[in-house]
Formats: sequence, C-alpha cells, structure tokens
Amino acid sequence: MGIDIDQKHKKQKHKHLGETKTRDPYRRLLIQLYKFLYKKTGSKFNKTVLRRLAYTKVNRVAVSLSRIYKATEKAKEGDISVVVANVVNDERLFDFPARTIAAIQFSETARQRIEKAGGRCLTFDQLALERPTGSGCLLLKGSRFRSETFSHFRGIRGKHAKPYEGKRNLRRNTERKRGRRKSRGGVWNH
Repeated sequence: MGIDIDQKHKKQKHKHLGETKTRDPYRRLLIQLYKFLYKKTGSKFNKTVLRRLAYTKVNRVAVSLSRIYKATEKAKEGDISVVVANVVNDERLFDFPARTIAAIQFSETARQRIEKAGGRCLTFDQLALERPTGSGCLLLKGSRFRSETFSHFRGIRGKHAKPYEGKRNLRRNTERKRGRRKSRGGVWNH
C-alpha cells in the first residue's frame, strides 16, 4: 500500500461555507438561497452574508438603531443597510431618519420607529430580489466583545474579568471563606 503524496500534506477544512446546526427552517432556506446566489453571481457580498447567516447566536450580536445611524450618516440616498442579526431600538436616539434596513429580525419598537420615519424593513429574501449582487448595500455587524457575557471571560479581559454575582452569592458554599465561618479561620468581630 502506497501513500497518496498529493493528499498527504493538505489541511482538512473543518467547516464548509454555509454549514450550520440551526433548526430554524427560515434560516436554513436563507442559507440555501444565498449559497445559490453566491454560486451564480460570485459576489463577495453574498459570500459574506452566507457566512454570517451560519453564525451561532453568540456571534450574531444585535445591532441598535443608533449604531446603524452612525454608520450610515454619510451614506448615499438609495443605500440599504444590511444586518445579519437582530435590529433593536435605542431610546437614547431622539430622531431616526428614513433608512432602508434588511435584517433577520426586528424588534417591534425598532420596526415601528423605522416605518414611522418613512423607512423600510426588508427581509433577506426581499433583499435578494432587489439587489442580488449586493450593489449599493452596506454590511453592518455588532461587536460581540461588547456584550455583557464577554465581560466575564478571563481569556479576553485577563485579571479585569467581571465576577459573576447574583444568585450564586446566596448559596452557603460561596460564604465558606476565611472570616465567614469559624471552621475556615474564625469570624472577626470589629
């Protein structure tokens, strides 16, 4: 038995483009649609949308209206803001201009606010019909490292990681430290 030298040093790809474990039928159909569009058009925009549709929930961070507003202040009139995540309202933003936004999901207040300003909320299948190559689209993405969950991870924050508090501290085991119980070094009375 010989060794196939051509295949010997090739790195194996762990994940194919658009491969996901989601059970959401709508997202699965969107992945099929954008896989087809990427094959037919070869557009880098479609490839990026396809990759982001396959993201896990942790990596699909919601984007607020204020972030969309800041990113699209200098955008052209007909541009569409594309967010491959949820869009949520931001009450700190007083007035939101008319914008066309495509996203996986909109919160009720965000949808009302966009439509009240004269903008449009698009789904990804509507976006595929309007702009199949992604021309005139601005891709936006939320920062996953700003989420509250990541503030607890020592690998990212180092010694400045935020400690977990709340219900954990109500348990007896969290109070078994020095100075709390006599069995752990005594209780000091000040």
